[in-house]
Amino acid sequence: MKRRGLVWFKNDLRLHDNEVLVKAHEECSELVFCYCIEKSDYEQSGLGFRKKDVVRFKFMHQSVLNLKTNLECLGGHLVVGENSAMVTLPELVEKYGITDIYAEEEYAPYEISLVNTLIKALPAVEFHFFWGKTLYHKDDIPFKISEIPLTSKAYRITAGRKAKPRETFSRPFKFNAVADVKTKRFPSYKLYGFNEDEYKNSKLFVRGGEDAALERLQYYTFKSELLTGYRWSRNKSDGLDYSSKLSPYLALGCISAREIYEKVKNYESKVKKNQSTWWLIFELVWRDYFTFKGMRFGTAIFKTKGYKNKDIDWENDPSKFEKWCSGCTGIPFVDAHMRQLNETGYMSNRGRVNCASYLTHDLKIDWTWGAAYFEAKLIDYDVSSNWMNWHMQAFEIWYTNPVNQSNKYKAQEFIRKWIPELANRNDIEVLIPWEFDIPAYPRPIEIYQKWDRAIKLILKD
Repeated sequence: MKRRGLVWFKNDLRLHDNEVLVKAHEECSELVFCYCIEKSDYEQSGLGFRKKDVVRFKFMHQSVLNLKTNLECLGGHLVVGENSAMVTLPELVEKYGITDIYAEEEYAPYEISLVNTLIKALPAVEFHFFWGKTLYHKDDIPFKISEIPLTSKAYRITAGRKAKPRETFSRPFKFNAVADVKTKRFPSYKLYGFNEDEYKNSKLFVRGGEDAALERLQYYTFKSELLTGYRWSRNKSDGLDYSSKLSPYLALGCISAREIYEKVKNYESKVKKNQSTWWLIFELVWRDYFTFKGMRFGTAIFKTKGYKNKDIDWENDPSKFEKWCSGCTGIPFVDAHMRQLNETGYMSNRGRVNCASYLTHDLKIDWTWGAAYFEAKLIDYDVSSNWMNWHMQAFEIWYTNPVNQSNKYKAQEFIRKWIPELANRNDIEVLIPWEFDIPAYPRPIEIYQKWDRAIKLILKD
């Protein structure tokens, strides 16, 4: 009996280095290609905002459309389900006589639950899952998932010594697609509760899709050679060139970690090998570590007490949380980053550290509220990286002073860009506006004594 396969794209929106595609192409005589939007992902959360907001929808939209175009160039057509995989996949199985479904293996509880439900609903179909999320394949690391170390150093050193990234898979040249499958129009944003103004006014930080991802990788490495200075520029906040900006593409699988690794290794051999090239690979290994650690602790990483079961006396003032979300806390370094996030779906690593520290240590608001808000907004949202980073900020990392940090990293221009109320203020006023008469900008929720030294240093300048 000939196999008729269905390739179920999820967070692997690419043709390059995609084992799912390669195996489906090798093992099936005909293929159907599908991506399913989970409509429930765009509903309101219990905290008063959507689980995923319009910026994430728009980035996904662009990425899926690019996948559709690339598939069509190779003879394939992409079916986009508008409600849920639970609706679309059974319909496609019945309509086209699908015998086998191919997909990337999941690792987080919500997604695993969806997959398991589908497997039960389609007992006559054979499912094939392939691991494609991490730099090191989960079967190659020198740890069982249940024994993943509690520190990144313990993981990184041992994994780096005993594991090696697998080679990337070549992109297929041609697909034998089921003849009567045609690409339908992508569902309207209105179906998910977004209005025209919301959609048009969201200005994505980077363009979505595999083509944009590969273009960005080439630009950051061989075209501009910016990678050479990454180690020293990575803590900035403004612009595109201080860091690789590959995280949004990794999040939706528009690019693979192994593709980046191979490009960096090629760069090291032909251009420069230094701390920066090491650091970019280190970031990929760190991402692996959070994925595997998240798998070890499961749903505990989403709970207020965390996987360490720690009790903290949170104050959880809703009005303070709303000011943090909207970028109206009166602390320019925090507000500028939050406003950037709300409009573009992106925030620098430096911004994330400071906004998380301020929310948890100064406002004393449950870290899971902040993690959920970032989940709603970030176009580079990765379940393990987001929730594990917030967990660390709440329980393991020392306090970060946003006043000192704004001065240390010379954030004046970044603040002026995102806070128009301060656009015409001088370099001192823009960092500590509460020391001056600026009625257009909110007064801080509170000025903490621990900021006194940083404030005096700024006033000295």
